[in-house]
Amino acid sequence: MKYMLLVCGDDTADASGMAPVEPWVEELGDRGVRLHGHRLALPAEAVTVRVRGGEVLRTDGPFAETKEYVAGFDILECDTLEEAVEAAARHPVATIGAMEVRPFWPMDGEEDADAEIRALDAELTEAVRARDVDRVLACYAPDVVAFAGDAERFGTAALRKAVEGAFAGVTGPLIREVLEFRVHVDESIAFGHALVRLRGTRTDGRPLDDVLRVTTGYRNAGLRWLIVHEHLSTPAEKTEDRS
Repeated sequence: MKYMLLVCGDDTADASGMAPVEPWVEELGDRGVRLHGHRLALPAEAVTVRVRGGEVLRTDGPFAETKEYVAGFDILECDTLEEAVEAAARHPVATIGAMEVRPFWPMDGEEDADAEIRALDAELTEAVRARDVDRVLACYAPDVVAFAGDAERFGTAALRKAVEGAFAGVTGPLIREVLEFRVHVDESIAFGHALVRLRGTRTDGRPLDDVLRVTTGYRNAGLRWLIVHEHLSTPAEKTEDRS
């Protein structure tokens, strides 16, 4: 289960004798307990936003005047609350401040995300088969970065030209067959590793039959997952049996 660890500092405490945080980060990271984390700027740099009667009220500074403040956060993955508390107690800031351990709201996030990403890949396969450029581009984020061989493409406008060029080089349907597909989801980002076979007929009548190694980066855009990074390459050893 995932836990949010809020690192609460105390601006009246003497931190000169506090142990460094780096060993704690490295040790929990090596064990796969700490997934993410970051230090935050001081409360003086915060902006508090409220909406009252339809009016946006902005106040410079934290929402509450207190000597304690959230100095950073860490996301932990532990089997039990006790394990998360134990990890929090070992954080150096716990000796001068406080650590708030709060479980994530229970949900089948990773399982749902895996299914959504695989559905996105299936949609890409169908869009390629139909040679529908707009449908293909709908699978990508506007700021996508795509690499194919020596070519680098930034954004969907550049990607559109590449897809249109690829479709113009074949006649009839373009078959995209996913031979292997592995997905790793980590909060709002995910990575996919696939072996993809493309088959079709070139405009000069020659057959097209290529196998590509595809590495994909995904980002959760709120309501759906989108492709933000794609790298196509030719495997060192091509699949021998393509029958």
